[in-house]
Parts: sequence; C-alpha cells; structure tokens
Amino acid sequence: MTWDQQNPYQQGYEGYGYGPYAGQQQYVQQPYPQQQQYVDYGHPPADEQTAPLLPAEPDTSPVPTTPGTGQAGAEESAPDSRPGRPARDRYFDTLRAVALVRVVTYHTFGWAWCGMVFPSMGVMFGLAGTLMAKSLERPALKVVRSRLRRLLPPFWLWGFFVVLAMLVHDWMPGWQIVYWIVPLGDPPGNVWGTQAWEILWYLRTYLWFVLLSPALLWVFRKAPVPVLLLSLVPVLVLNFVWSGPDNRFGSALWDLSTYLFCWILGFAHRDGVLQRMRPALVVVGSLAAVGCGGWYAFSHQADFGTYDLDENPLAQAFWSAGFVTLLMWAKAYFKIDFGWLTRFRKLDRTVTIFNARAVTIYLWHEIALVLAVPLIDRMWNVPAFEKWLPLDSQWFMFGVGWILIAVFVVACGWVEDVAAKKKPKLVP
Repeated sequence: MTWDQQNPYQQGYEGYGYGPYAGQQQYVQQPYPQQQQYVDYGHPPADEQTAPLLPAEPDTSPVPTTPGTGQAGAEESAPDSRPGRPARDRYFDTLRAVALVRVVTYHTFGWAWCGMVFPSMGVMFGLAGTLMAKSLERPALKVVRSRLRRLLPPFWLWGFFVVLAMLVHDWMPGWQIVYWIVPLGDPPGNVWGTQAWEILWYLRTYLWFVLLSPALLWVFRKAPVPVLLLSLVPVLVLNFVWSGPDNRFGSALWDLSTYLFCWILGFAHRDGVLQRMRPALVVVGSLAAVGCGGWYAFSHQADFGTYDLDENPLAQAFWSAGFVTLLMWAKAYFKIDFGWLTRFRKLDRTVTIFNARAVTIYLWHEIALVLAVPLIDRMWNVPAFEKWLPLDSQWFMFGVGWILIAVFVVACGWVEDVAAKKKPKLVP
C-alpha cells in the first residue's frame, strides 16, 4: 500500500504542503497586494511569519545609565548559577525555543490558529530588537559586523546544498545569485526548491533591521512613545494607500513594515519605556491592538481565503504588536526571568540547545519535513512498521521531522559555533 493511499492528507506530497509546489497555502510570503504578480525571481505569493530565529548572543556588556534608560537592562539577564557560564535571560531563551517549536508545528500541520496562539515572528523580532539595542551600547559598525558574521556562515553552508540541488534540477541563475551571498533581497530559485528557500524572507528582514537599527534607535530615543506608535503607520499606508512596487524592494518593504513595531518595541523594553508607562494604559492598548488584528483577520477571510495571520499583514502587525507588548511589559513589570528553569536540568539544556542552534533549526527544518515524507513512504514496505506504526498520522511525520532536525543540528550546527568564534561542538 502506498503512502498516498494511506495518508489522505498527502496527495502527491503537495496536497498538504510537502512537495515541489508546497507552501503556497500554508505559509511563506504573505499575499501582499503588490506581490500577486511578483514572479520574476521565483518568489511565491505567500509569507509564513515563522521562524525566527537568530541566536541570542550572551551579552555581558554593562547596563546603560544614560538619561532615559535608567535601569532598563537590570532584568535583562537572569543569573546562571553554574560557574563559568555567562548570565542569560531564560525568559527570552524560553520564548525563542517556543517560537521554534511553533514554527515546525505550523509547517507540519498548517493550523491557521497557530499564529494567534503564539505569533512567533512578532515575538522573535521583539526579542531581537531588545538585544540589538543592548548591543548598540558598543560601536554600531562593530555590532553590525558581529551580527553578519554570526548569521552568514550557517546560511552559506545551508545555501550551498540548496543551490547545488536546484542546479542539478535544471536551474540556471542570473546575476541575482548574489543574494545567495548576502540575502538583502529574496534569493532566486526554481519551483523545485521553493519549500527550502521560501523561508529566507526572515533572514532578509532581520538583516535590514540590523542595518537600520543604529538610525532607528537614534530616532526612537528622541521621542520614544510617539515613534513607537508611529511605527504602525507604514503597514497602514501599504495596506490602504500605496501597496509598494512589485519587486524585491516591495517584498522587503511589506515585511519591514509588518514587524517594525515589534522591533522598536524591543528598544522600548531595553530603555525602560514600558516600565514607566501606566499598567492600565499598556494592558488596554495591547488588548485593543490584539482585538483590532483579530477583527481584521476574521472580517477579511474572503479577501485572503483564511483568517491565518500569516496571510494578512495588517492583522499580523496589530495582533503581534499587542501580543508582544504584553509579553515585554509583563517581564518588566513582574520582573519575570524564569530563573527557576535551571532547576530542571533536562528542560534547561533543551532550551539552551534550541537557542545555540536557532539558525540551524530554522534553516534546516523545512528540508527535514520534506525528507520525512519519502522516509515514511519507505516504511510502508516493512510489514512490522505498517502494522504497528501510525504511518498515516501527521503527528508521526512531526516526530520524524524532529529526529531529522536533530541530525542536522549535530551535522551542521557546529558552524554556528565557528561563526561566533567559539570552539565547535556537535551538541552545545
């Protein structure tokens, strides 16, 4: 009995998001108005706001004492009782690990409600904004170079195999292949490799935020609250006034606008702006933003074909804004640090591994899910497996996918150590 016969969710692998035409209904580039005709570079017209997910550098730089920042970073790092290890904020680390799990879950099952339960990308951009503001206590050029150094080597290793595979499958790139060196624009690719390279929107957006952060942080500190609120204006303009150009620049503009508030919210958390605001004002404003995002998502299902936030940039922007604001404010107001996590060694170690290998997990998880399909297909030929294993279950695919992700972490994750100028290890 074949895999197709046993699994009603898989029809030629592309029916449920795994195959040469996979991902069009599940995630990747959002169907922004200007992107529906964006076909020159092989980028699909959808956008899953997932995964984030760059590693958090253990930054032990001193807490800023300049006017306006006060004790902003006092709770930024929860002390680690184990000697010889830099202090880390386990609350942020846990959020990042949860975001990665949510990414893989969404890409396996395609549940539209996942983004409402936990808007992974909004959370990740908020965390990254906080860490970027903290790092910019050092010279900006040095910080930008450090971020590029930590990101690009893992991307190059992953990209080498993806590009090679696409070349074998009759792909011939033009000058746009330079985006496979520094992904400041969407790297080109063929349809065969879509499910692998379509997740690169996140790396492109992150890089642009890193490059813009010195200027954004300077502007933010001139008028913190007004700048934070005005950061929602670009997505409103793109949605109602001007949809932007139908090219790489337009694609980047939409993603930057969607998550600009979350990134600047990270600045606000770092500089203590959220701590100084009235709790009632923060809670009411956050819930209003979440309500606005939810209302727009459900009221425009006919336009986007779903209430999935990842298909609706305006809904995503407001829902993420409110959700992440509550997470950041709660951390500052209640002084949450998740220091208790260190008492559970296995759980604490799992969170550590997820954070130390965040780029590897994000880049390789789609390939792992794709490879899980033919691997399970072979299992049908083993009578014992066919009898005793739930081979037709998406949960079984989910488990196999994580096993393959673990293999990639061991085989390729050491590049993240090299990029961070650390001694390479198979497992952190």
